[in-house]
Amino acid sequence: MSDKYDKGMQTRRAVLGDAHVERAEACKSDFDSAFQTLITEGAWGTVWASDGISHRERSMLTLALLAALGNFEEIPMHIRATARTGASKQDVLEAFQHVAIYAGVPRANHALKLAKDTYAEMEQE
Repeated sequence: MSDKYDKGMQTRRAVLGDAHVERAEACKSDFDSAFQTLITEGAWGTVWASDGISHRERSMLTLALLAALGNFEEIPMHIRATARTGASKQDVLEAFQHVAIYAGVPRANHALKLAKDTYAEMEQE
């Protein structure tokens, strides 16, 4: 694998945790292997690995973008990542308030519900 892939896996593990990455890798198949490499190198090895802004700020941006675009399936995963990125519950609330104003209350409302549910699960673990 490339240096970008290696850096991506390192960053992915730092943000999402080893357990999540191991589960995702176990589900990888020949069908989606090239796509997974693209994501690892592009998202994790380039964008998330950049020193331009902190992982905390990237968490807030990612959650806001996911909510604004209605990509709700990944919100719980990125809420869980806040335990490693340093984005607080207040940070997440602030990000979703921006979503409410600039992208719509229903999307922000659903994202907040997912965040509350995920935080509750995290507290039980």
